[in-house]
Amino acid sequence: MIAETATAVGGMWVLRRMVHLAIVQGLRAPRLVHTTAPSDLGVASERVREVRILGERGKNLFGWLVSPPGTFQAPVPAVLVMHGWGSNAAMMCQVVPPLHDAGFAVLLIDARCHGRSDDEDFTSMPRFAEDIAAGLAWLRQQPGIAHDQLALVGHSVGAAAALLHASVHRDVRAVVSLAAFAHPREVMRAFMAEKRVPYPLVGWYVMRHVQRVIGTTFEDIAPVNTIARVRCPVLVVHGRTDSVVPTGDAKRLVQRSPHARLLLVDGDHDLREALSPHAGTLVDFLRVACTVGTSASIAVG
Repeated sequence: MIAETATAVGGMWVLRRMVHLAIVQGLRAPRLVHTTAPSDLGVASERVREVRILGERGKNLFGWLVSPPGTFQAPVPAVLVMHGWGSNAAMMCQVVPPLHDAGFAVLLIDARCHGRSDDEDFTSMPRFAEDIAAGLAWLRQQPGIAHDQLALVGHSVGAAAALLHASVHRDVRAVVSLAAFAHPREVMRAFMAEKRVPYPLVGWYVMRHVQRVIGTTFEDIAPVNTIARVRCPVLVVHGRTDSVVPTGDAKRLVQRSPHARLLLVDGDHDLREALSPHAGTLVDFLRVACTVGTSASIAVG
């Protein structure tokens, strides 16, 4: 009887482990190699430095630190840029030239399991937020950086992670959210529907298991909830033709925060090309926020 019970328990453990690995592998982000070199960032190559940042659990994060033109006669404000799911730092390089020209230092980093950063057993939006925290801590230790004038720019999951970080910490002056979704539960439901995973039979277990693995609930980390706890100015940028995250998500985010403003642009979820005509708006938003502080606000259309 004892042997039979042990066999049954062992079998269940093996089954649960197999299901866990299948879920983690199925949700794993693709790792895209960098196709951009420092010389391709749109600024003088001597202004770009490759860096390695020590993150959570001893993992190393790859990044580029772009210094502004001129000499460091006084500490300068800095912007940390976080890419989205399955992307990398190189795919955010379009934001560098206008920020660099405006006198900002820019740190682009690869999240764990992305680009040239270390691997992990899994990554998640909360782990993106951990990587943002590691990047900000590193920035505050760099000479010539104004440690009290830091801001965040994030895309998609990176934007959600930036809002999550800012909702807990008060160490950034502003957040620019690019194509953020409103709630991860809705993202997961859409993903499973696309993969034809039957929700009543399998999907509910996948959702519950993912929350157990990441160590929090979707409700706690949902941007539509975290943005309400952010105290710094937030610029919510969204493409009018975004087919991945509905424009309505951006409107829901702005409705939850008196510190948030909405900027709709002519573009899809990617936004890389769509941001160019609005570079001045982004720069002005960050400049005012970093100079004036948390009371800063500008009108955007």
